[in-house]
Amino acid sequence: MKKQLRKEVQSEYFEFKGFLSFLILHELSIEELTGEDLAKKIGARKGTILTPGTIYPALKKLRLQKLIKYKRDGRKKFYSLNDSGKKELQNLYILFSRYFYGLKKFIKRSNQ
Repeated sequence: MKKQLRKEVQSEYFEFKGFLSFLILHELSIEELTGEDLAKKIGARKGTILTPGTIYPALKKLRLQKLIKYKRDGRKKFYSLNDSGKKELQNLYILFSRYFYGLKKFIKRSNQ
């Protein structure tokens, strides 16, 4: 049975594009992942399928910003955080805590 994707919820006024880099850094703080693995994990979180045209430019940008690194295993690249990426992620966690403090009672995990 094919897993059905959740209905995508969109805002007419607010864009979440900047969250992709944050989500990549967060996922890489947990474990080394390939671009394909990142696309699946973040896509599942968003309820959509991330294309290579979405994930790989973001990975390239983070590499150029010297926040992530990769190592090759055959044809696959396994991405991980470097020290600068770890520091940036900690800064982002602080900013998110400030921005979204007090909203926990309004934010519920949805399976839609």
